[in-house]
Amino acid sequence: MTKHVISDKKLTLADLAAVHAGKLHIALSDEARSRIIRCRDYLDQKLATSRNAIYGINTGFGSLYNRNISHDQLEKLQENLVKSHACGTGPEVPHEIVSLMLFLKVQSLAYGYSGVQLATVERLVAMYNNRVLPRIFEMGSLGASGDLAPLAHLSLPLIGEGEVYHDGKLLPALKVNETLSWSAIHLEAKEGLALLNGTQFMSAYGTWCVLHAHRLLKLSGIVGALSLDVFDGRIEPFLPQVHKIRPHAGQMNVAAQIKKILEGSELIVQAKKHVQDPYSFRCIPQVHGASADSIDYVTQVFLTEVNSVTDNPNVFPEEDSIISAGNFHGQPLALALDFLAIALSELGNISERRTYQLISGARELPNYLVANPGINSGLMIPQYTAASLVSQNKQLCTPASVDSIVSSNGQEDHVSMGANAATKAYRLVNNLYSILAIELITAAQALTFRRPLKTSARLEKLVDTFRQSVPFIEDDRILHEDIIRAEKFLKDLDLGIYEI
Repeated sequence: MTKHVISDKKLTLADLAAVHAGKLHIALSDEARSRIIRCRDYLDQKLATSRNAIYGINTGFGSLYNRNISHDQLEKLQENLVKSHACGTGPEVPHEIVSLMLFLKVQSLAYGYSGVQLATVERLVAMYNNRVLPRIFEMGSLGASGDLAPLAHLSLPLIGEGEVYHDGKLLPALKVNETLSWSAIHLEAKEGLALLNGTQFMSAYGTWCVLHAHRLLKLSGIVGALSLDVFDGRIEPFLPQVHKIRPHAGQMNVAAQIKKILEGSELIVQAKKHVQDPYSFRCIPQVHGASADSIDYVTQVFLTEVNSVTDNPNVFPEEDSIISAGNFHGQPLALALDFLAIALSELGNISERRTYQLISGARELPNYLVANPGINSGLMIPQYTAASLVSQNKQLCTPASVDSIVSSNGQEDHVSMGANAATKAYRLVNNLYSILAIELITAAQALTFRRPLKTSARLEKLVDTFRQSVPFIEDDRILHEDIIRAEKFLKDLDLGIYEI
């Protein structure tokens, strides 16, 4: 386990990958601790010396901003906020997302602009390190005013409420707190609002999707290269001079990747009977490349977001200023997540077309790649499954970010719906693994019918390793199990030898 010190150093994609992999033990830097304490001390002094209304600190919330709260009720106000907003519903948020939420909430609070107690942030750190994962639900956030409902569920254990997963069991948070000798945090003024305002639900899902998007892009190129080769495709559309005269970065990189993967293939250099290939093969650089450029854009949006402060109001001790603004609004994330969904959907769309071409009986391959035709259906129906997944992905691409609904008596009159964009992008990513798994099964099956010719050394190694998980299909069997094993193979595959 690697120690990661949370400071003002910018998080990188590699840092986020380590968090996602569960490889980090986190701690606050001395500078972060000082910033948190300084901000809290400033806020306490401000409350002690001023009777001015400060939103969410000594006023109500949302449309109740005009209701002043007496000084002796400020702590109760924050506790009530957490309890009343914990009204999520729907499926439970996966543990890997909850872990990311904890980490990202700590990161945001550690910048020292939120006015929280040091003890509150340290407890979140301890929850992350001890894998105490609150039970959170998918539905409830509008993606503005932050991810209120999910973050309320994330925060309940701090006050001894709600449920958590620990050591593989779902338990009352109070019981786990007692087991770990943790006392309940007494939330002070502003703290509940700091915990609930923020984009950590959207950001955690988005971070997960971005990390997998980069992997899926590389996998699409690898599996697409194998499909091209076993389809007896041509290499000319991947030559560099083609892409130098239309120099989109993603297009050039994808073409170079495919060309490198196919180096040494006997299939790709054999004489061809056809002068060009269908678009799903010939236009891999253009289609995958456009998705690559989109993924790079979305990556930058999320790297900016996870290195930001997104609660409200913002406390600036050095400037003697407390400002109520809108950094919790998820519009940047909602738009980016919708864009990411479209980009990844297209990788699945073109993959399914390659699968269809391989089972169509074209180019001297047998219909459905059946080893023993007649009694066996071969790979007829996996293509149906891929088509179903592709169509669902198209439906999931309906943008959430164009939607809005008025809440809080009109005070919160435009929301991003970024949380819905996040959860549907998550579903789409998982669908894409299944689509590529089906293409890999199909392409590996087709390779056998090209023997004795061989593909490239890289792809021969890929197929040899894959065959340890998914054998050649001689006779019909339950292909659901093959698809599950192929998905796992793609998620675990070492991509190092395929880098350009």
